Amino acid sequence: MKIEQNKVVEFSYELEVDGQIVDHTTKERPLDYIHGTGSLLPKLEAHIEGMEPGDKFDVTLAPADGYGEVDPSRIIDLPKAAFEVNGEIREDLLVPGNTIPMMNSMGGVIPGVVVEVTEDSVKMDLNDQMAGKTHHFKGEVVSVREATEKELTEAIEKYIEFYNTKRYQLKLHCMTPMEYHAAFAA
Repeated sequence: MKIEQNKVVEFSYELEVDGQIVDHTTKERPLDYIHGTGSLLPKLEAHIEGMEPGDKFDVTLAPADGYGEVDPSRIIDLPKAAFEVNGEIREDLLVPGNTIPMMNSMGGVIPGVVVEVTEDSVKMDLNDQMAGKTHHFKGEVVSVREATEKELTEAIEKYIEFYNTKRYQLKLHCMTPMEYHAAFAA
């Protein structure tokens, strides 16, 4: 059976970024998805369309075809006071390279990476961690089958949830101290 719209596909792969293997699956534990539901990077999905179990693939995606270019407007300065929990700024979290959850206007959590900390502000990078990077995928199609009605319904619901989260990412705000505390208290 060939990979086409609404088929459940399993494939194993290695993902190389910047000369390092950053993700992989095996034939015994493959990635599965429903083709055509927006679950994969569009260019990767297009590349494997029409393949059958046993077919191998090797594809390189430019940043624009992966997670996009780095968007300078998604690198923002926030007041240090925004990182207060119970009246104290969590200096231990404000370390360059640390990832801190930020919340969008719909309540979705967006990871932000601390870039720089000054006396009064914190520079956060809200770009996807894979933005601006070339992705090299090598893999093999393991299986292809018809999707059930239940699987198709769940895929549509996940797509709508994902779309709503991405759509509102530009309206980000820092978590309130209460939200932040709830996320990190322990």
